[in-house]
Amino acid sequence: MDQIEAYFADMPTVHRAAVLFGGLAIFFIIENTIPLFKNFYNKTTHTATNVFFTLTTVAVNFVMAFILVAAALWVEKYNFGILNWIGADPLIASTFGLMMMDFSGAWLPHYIEHKIKWMWQFHVIHHTDQNVDTTTANRHHPGESVIRFLFTTAAVFVVGAPMWLIFLYQTASVVLTQFNHSNLNMPSFLDKLLRIVFCTPNMHRIHHHYRQPYSDTNFGNIFSFWDRIFGTFVIIDNTKLVYGVDTYMDKKEASNIISLLKIPFIGYRDPIVYDNEDSIE
Repeated sequence: MDQIEAYFADMPTVHRAAVLFGGLAIFFIIENTIPLFKNFYNKTTHTATNVFFTLTTVAVNFVMAFILVAAALWVEKYNFGILNWIGADPLIASTFGLMMMDFSGAWLPHYIEHKIKWMWQFHVIHHTDQNVDTTTANRHHPGESVIRFLFTTAAVFVVGAPMWLIFLYQTASVVLTQFNHSNLNMPSFLDKLLRIVFCTPNMHRIHHHYRQPYSDTNFGNIFSFWDRIFGTFVIIDNTKLVYGVDTYMDKKEASNIISLLKIPFIGYRDPIVYDNEDSIE
C-alpha cells in the first residue's frame, strides 16, 4: 500500500498522459475488433472532433491544476475533511476515499448538470455524439471541464483527499470512463459480474439514448452502486438504443466543433415529451 501511495503521490506527467492516450488506443482497437454497433460513419472525423474536446479538457485541467494542488495541501495542513477526521489508514483511505471522490466529483455534478438548465447547456455537447465509442469519454465542452474541475476541488475539501488519492481517482476515472463508453460487445455474463461494482458499457450506454427518461439514468462514472442507491439505475437491451440527444439530432450540427462550442450560449431547447408507446424497454 505504501508503494501505491508513493507512486500516485508523485505520478509522472508522462504516465498520466500514457493512461489517457494509451487507454484510448487500447479500447479503440478492442471495440473495433468486437463492436456492438457496426455503424458506417466517418471515424476519422468523429475521432478528430472528440480528440479536440479531449485536448481542451486536458488544457483546462492543466491550467487549473495549481488550485487542486493547493486544496490538497490545505486539507493536509489543517487536517480537514472526512478522511482526516476519522483518521483513516491508507487502505481505508484508498477505498472509501475513492468512493467518495467518485460520488462528490463525478456522480453528483453529472446528476446536477442534467437538472440545471445552464449547466445542461454545457453538458449537452457530450450527449450530441450519435456514434458513442471510447473517444466519447472526454467529449466535454471547455466550460463543462471547468464545472467538473470545481466540483472535484470541492470534493477534495469534503473528503480531505491527499494528492496521491486525487491522482488515483483521476486515473481510475479516465480508464473507467473510456471503458464504459466503448462500443465493445461484451459478453452478458461478464458485464453483469463487473457492474455489481463498476459502471460497464451495457450500463452506461443507456444514458446516451437520444431521449428521456433514459438519458436521465445511469449517471455513474467509476462505481455502479450510486445509481442503485439513488434509484437511477436501469438496464435495457442495448441493441435498441439510438445515440444522441433529441434536441440536437442534425448530424452536421452535432459534429461541427464551432457549432458545438456555441451551444451553451444560444437559446435553451426543451426536451421533447414522449408518450409510453415510445418505450424501448
